[in-house]
Amino acid sequence: MPISTNFTSILYEEKEINFLQCYPNGYLKYTDLCNILQLTAARHAELGGISFSDMQEFHQAWVLSRMRVEIKRLPKWRDVITIKTWINSLENSRSTRCLEMYIGDEKIVGCETFWAVFNTTTRRPKNLALPHEHFQKFPERATNETFSKIDFQREMNLAGKHIVKLSDLDIVNHANSVKYLEWCLDCIEMNIVKNQTIISFEMNYLKELSLYDVVDIVSQEKDNQVTFAIRKEEKTCFALQLNLK
Repeated sequence: MPISTNFTSILYEEKEINFLQCYPNGYLKYTDLCNILQLTAARHAELGGISFSDMQEFHQAWVLSRMRVEIKRLPKWRDVITIKTWINSLENSRSTRCLEMYIGDEKIVGCETFWAVFNTTTRRPKNLALPHEHFQKFPERATNETFSKIDFQREMNLAGKHIVKLSDLDIVNHANSVKYLEWCLDCIEMNIVKNQTIISFEMNYLKELSLYDVVDIVSQEKDNQVTFAIRKEEKTCFALQLNLK
């Protein structure tokens, strides 16, 4: 698709939180928070002519490699939120995108994402085939801290198992990035979620998962951190670090 006449290098999108996106306490689910952020990123890419459909002409797609989310507070049902997004850097096959969520003038969420261009035929990284010079790159960051190194090689306890199902797959034909977070959060104590104890979390995607893959979900809690790893045949595919109050 051509670059939209509505394209700007910084995008603002307004949304209202609906009840399907909320936990029983009425606050936005962490998974739906990530969905909203990623959909806004996808919308910006579409307006700028580097969407999934545009990239598929070259058998390419954006895949999420890392994501850090810092939360001041979660929005709740019927809240009207504004998401702001911009590209921090984009070079060759890699890009850092920043996102912020506001209620009115109050910033309630900051997020930094790291993406890679992925060849959907070879399943390997590839330099972006489309022009992107019309996207102005901004040095400002959306989070207080940058990506950290998640220690997922430590000894952990089995928290659960999962078989990748059809409902876990996305348009790239692998497990959707938010599903990994969902599987892990289903394994933690409910009060951690119910009481909004999570102040930030970071995810690291290492290997894709496909239909019927069987994985172990392992975890360890230490001090105010809960670390998860998702492993297939003892190889780590995903790591998650929850930072608690």
